[in-house]
Amino acid sequence: MKAQKAELMKLEKDKRWKWPAENMREWTDDELKTREREFSDQLFRLKFQMAGGQSEHLNAVRELRTGIARVKTLLRQRQMGATQNK
Repeated sequence: MKAQKAELMKLEKDKRWKWPAENMREWTDDELKTREREFSDQLFRLKFQMAGGQSEHLNAVRELRTGIARVKTLLRQRQMGATQNK
């Protein structure tokens, strides 16, 4: 129970996955890929905890999925922009 509260406090304090899309557009491709990996790792850990009954961070899971989708969208937009300019 104590570990669960500590994890929740860390998630609430950190919230690195809650970035506005405007700020994310300033990141380089490498930074976006790194963030995508970080978000996916956090999502995996949260899902694993939820499956084990240790966590009930449903909102955090939704926000992480949204963050991953934003990163993937930005990467795809950049990829499409690069192919159209050729």
